[in-house]
Amino acid sequence: MSVKRGRPPGMMDVARLAGVSHQTVSRVLNEHKNVSEQTRLKVRAAIAELGYRPDRAARALVTGTSQVIGVVAQNSSLYGPASLLTAFEEAAQATGFAVNVGSVRSLDERSITEAVERHLDQRVAGLVVIAPVASAGPALAHLPADVPLVTIDGDPERSSTLVTVDQVAGAHAATKRLLDAGHRTVWHISGPSDWFDAAGRVRGWEAALTEAGVEIPPLLTGDWSAASGYRNGQLLARLPDVTAVFTANDHIALGLLRALNEHGRKVPDDVSIIGFDDVPEAAYFTPPLTTVRPDFAAVATATLELLIAQIESGMSEIGTRRTIAPSLVERDSVASPTT
Repeated sequence: MSVKRGRPPGMMDVARLAGVSHQTVSRVLNEHKNVSEQTRLKVRAAIAELGYRPDRAARALVTGTSQVIGVVAQNSSLYGPASLLTAFEEAAQATGFAVNVGSVRSLDERSITEAVERHLDQRVAGLVVIAPVASAGPALAHLPADVPLVTIDGDPERSSTLVTVDQVAGAHAATKRLLDAGHRTVWHISGPSDWFDAAGRVRGWEAALTEAGVEIPPLLTGDWSAASGYRNGQLLARLPDVTAVFTANDHIALGLLRALNEHGRKVPDDVSIIGFDDVPEAAYFTPPLTTVRPDFAAVATATLELLIAQIESGMSEIGTRRTIAPSLVERDSVASPTT
């Protein structure tokens, strides 16, 4: 029997070679009494032939020594990542797991690797990494293959187990809503270029404009902050042809609202705006903001389901994807153009 190259042998490999279930392999590893001597010898022989090392995390769960999930996340006050973390903690606790959060200042290879090692030293049952930026990629590529792992908002091009909001669909819906209101085109203030969320929202915006056969304006870039929305808004407010703007998040929209107001451009009479995230304050902007609402609870639930499936199977199931659709929340910041 051969084991797939690029990973060490797992419990399922042992089970297949020995001709038993992975539950039987688990019983042998944990010295369970209800296993015949012949079966025990077959499993031990398969372990020796494959050079199998018991999965630290899965074995800890089987033996009852760990009901803890380790989470690696950037220490950030940004609404999206913070909301995802909160939703996951609530979902995990509801199923009897505790969550140990390893906060890092930046999502670079060294920081993520060190956080993961701290989690493994504490014998967590599995890992979740909230990795919305490109810099996280090298670390994720070199994590131990025998540890259950799910990435949230990671690189869609990597062959990893991933759960993410459908950024493209959300941006497409926002842009189409503005076009359907009668606007000739839609401008976009994006998030940082190294964020997968921002890149997905740009793709959705461009796709909607392309499908409608309308001009794609120059892309403006922000940094998720209201200040970046304000800076870009100073330019957009001076362009009379700008009648509709989709912003990559609600805080950028807030800065844009102020810039437009300072230049006497009324929302939505002169310019319509749609944001993304549906922050709690969005309903209290002037005017209340139409925005795209990610379902963070659904992301958390899907992440937990995939992680538990890996833990219980005794192996890492690589490549499973769950993409969670967002919804458009209609408020008062969109209207048909007046000219």
